Amino acid sequence: MTERGDGGERGLPRPRKRFGQHFLRDRGVLARIADALQLTGAETVVEIGPGRGALTDILAERARRLVAVEVDRDLAAHLRARYADRPHVEIVEADVLTVGLAAVAGSDDYVLAGNVPYYITTPILFHALRAPRPRRAVYLVQKEVAERAAAAPGGKEYGALGVNLQALARVELVARVPPGAFQPPPQVDSAVIRVTPRDDPAVTPAEEARYRTVVQEAFGLRRKQLRRVVRTIARLDAERAEAVLAAAGLDPEARPETLSPGDFARLVRALPGAAAAD
Repeated sequence: MTERGDGGERGLPRPRKRFGQHFLRDRGVLARIADALQLTGAETVVEIGPGRGALTDILAERARRLVAVEVDRDLAAHLRARYADRPHVEIVEADVLTVGLAAVAGSDDYVLAGNVPYYITTPILFHALRAPRPRRAVYLVQKEVAERAAAAPGGKEYGALGVNLQALARVELVARVPPGAFQPPPQVDSAVIRVTPRDDPAVTPAEEARYRTVVQEAFGLRRKQLRRVVRTIARLDAERAEAVLAAAGLDPEARPETLSPGDFARLVRALPGAAAAD
């Protein structure tokens, strides 16, 4: 959530704990988020969680059209009044997880921005990657989530979140944000990430659900070798598990945390039942 650009409190809706609201008020961070969207002035922008409108103010100056999705009725009313004289700004009062982002954008060609509530960050990230995907998305999230999302294979932060996101998009860490940039300050550090959908995703839309399941199950066994992982998650005997790994071109002694998103895609396709998933 973001605070009004003037930083004032009088007459503004108060933060609500049940929505996980922490209003971003640091102008430098707000500018970094807007800059990371790389707007030319011709785009439609969807903003998740505009809050009091601090980021909204900046985006309204840079976007051809801006659609802000806010679940808090008091904040939505505040924003409708604030932007009543800006016809290119639309306020949608809704839970973002219940709306199609391209539908509210009115186009398959849009970009996305948001300071997302930390308790539902992961669902929002994957909701935004449903086709048609935004051209790019910039989020303010908990630092731990940002590091996991952008982690490379083999790193201590690398896990199911990073593999599943990176199968579909490039994830970049843009900036780190201290608690003092918010009102009220959260108890954790935050970070800005940019998520850019890949032109060559590792999996097809038909494969995505199975891919996520396999990746999640594999990282539940992250300290095990792949031969044991495949035997466990696919309920195969040793010979058939070795055959699956050979077909996928994977080392049976490797461990899940060393596999790239493309490696996992080959594994998913080699597992029994892959043809049915297509």
